[in-house]
Amino acid sequence: MSLKTRILGLAASLIIVASVASWLAYRELSEDIIERWGQQVAEIQVRYDSARLLQSLEREIGLAKQMARSSALVEWAQNPDDASLKNTAIQQMESFRASFRDNSYFVALVANGHYYYNNAANEYAGEQFRYVLDPEKPDDAWFFQLIEEGRDFHLNVNPDTELGVTKLWIDVLMRNQEGTIVGMVGTGLNLDSFLQDIVDIGQEGITTLFVDYNGAIQLYRDRNYIDFASIIKPEGQKNTVDLLFDDPQDKQQILGMLQLLKKRSTEAGHVESGFVTVDGRKHLAGVAFLPAIGWFEITLLDLNTLLPQSYLWPLVAVFLAALLVTLVVFHLIIQSRILKPIMGLERAVEKVREGSFDLPRLEKPDNEIGWLADHFEKMTQTLGQSTRELEAKVAQRTEELNRLARIDPLTGLKNRRGLDEILDEEIQRAQRQGTGFGIIWLDIDHFKSVNDELGHQAGDQILCRVALWLKAGVRPYDHPGRWGGDEFVVVLSPCDQDTLTRIARRIHASVEQESRKTGTAVTVSIGGYFCSPDDTMDDILRNADRALYRAKANGRNQVCIDASGDARAGAES
Repeated sequence: MSLKTRILGLAASLIIVASVASWLAYRELSEDIIERWGQQVAEIQVRYDSARLLQSLEREIGLAKQMARSSALVEWAQNPDDASLKNTAIQQMESFRASFRDNSYFVALVANGHYYYNNAANEYAGEQFRYVLDPEKPDDAWFFQLIEEGRDFHLNVNPDTELGVTKLWIDVLMRNQEGTIVGMVGTGLNLDSFLQDIVDIGQEGITTLFVDYNGAIQLYRDRNYIDFASIIKPEGQKNTVDLLFDDPQDKQQILGMLQLLKKRSTEAGHVESGFVTVDGRKHLAGVAFLPAIGWFEITLLDLNTLLPQSYLWPLVAVFLAALLVTLVVFHLIIQSRILKPIMGLERAVEKVREGSFDLPRLEKPDNEIGWLADHFEKMTQTLGQSTRELEAKVAQRTEELNRLARIDPLTGLKNRRGLDEILDEEIQRAQRQGTGFGIIWLDIDHFKSVNDELGHQAGDQILCRVALWLKAGVRPYDHPGRWGGDEFVVVLSPCDQDTLTRIARRIHASVEQESRKTGTAVTVSIGGYFCSPDDTMDDILRNADRALYRAKANGRNQVCIDASGDARAGAES
């Protein structure tokens, strides 16, 4: 078989292989392109939806705050029995009613619990006093809860059973000059029309919802998911955003994005995104925090609906046509400029294969074959350089393996070896600088029972969650790690006694609170020790373990802190 036939056959084979590989690459790349496009669209959509909500609310909130500062209302709220003050205040309230979007308002007084309301139809003209708020009635608990918390501004989706309306309420506290709360004012927006204008806008493939600071659903196209009267509900009984997802990993991812945005609340306009599954379809979730109202905006994009892969099929046709043209051009080039030089190069390669480096003169046309011949002559020189580069890559890989040897593969935290190195560094630093540092040793309570009852897979999930909450509960420059089994260790530096106690209690509370949201509540026992500069590693580990043992011996689910070998300890259940 001639070289020409072989090259053409090889070229045809390569083109076929390249076509198959390109098709597979196209599928992967098209998905990647769609996902990248989706992330950009998600950020744009999140900001757009957030702007629409804030545009609808900021004017109403501003008017409600202006109403709360009305001197006529404040003076009447302090003297609710004064008829002249009441008449002036009602005139003031009615003037604000005409300005509100919903042409409605409410005023509630702390002194006597009287609740005043009028709507767009002016239905209660002359009879704005509707009822008396009762602290014993669950329907009125929202008022007393907000008064107790002293929250100057609050948004709440809640049905008013006395008035027979369900609205998005804007609540603003009314204070006198001394700062004492004397009442509450605000307005309500019709929930159905607000959902239609802001949330259920009829865009196929796009789902928008808003949740409060704790993840309770406030605005969503399906009213059955809305968590009415969130403020008076205990945690665990609210309709939180994770109810929309079936996969526990998706639930954890969404809740994790909310936590990240809480930490980055000072970064205006920041958007977190990730892929989740909703009703069996892959969606891209974009989440943003709206500090002006204390809510999160979540947008779910169905990428298969917004940009199907079939839109990119014309690219495949263009690619196939280009392959055919390439085959024809390739055949012409072989005939004129490639066959002769390549035969000479073949003879030179045979000489090298036989062990002779006395190469014949090679033709070097001004094309790729000529460059190849030149490269062949310089191959020996390049071999040494390649060897050195290979050694550098081996060293780099060795360094990477050393790093991986210090990471726990399940939780991603430092393992015991990594923690030993951190402790050794901190002990040396403490001895040099004459300062102490903190160590926290925690153990998941009754973890063996969890493994026995739920299985080791569930146990691994709990370990990963505890690791996530542990990282969220410490400072960026602290060193959390998994000591082994269900035991975790955190090295705190720089640190003092108060910081050690505060962080240990924060971790303890965070694990207990966050684990309840997952449906598998767990608690931890924590032992802490504040190290002195003259402590050895054995002293540190022994004292921290002793504090942990005391936390377990006292009934678990506690925090016990020691300092420099003393018996000082703090505990909480």
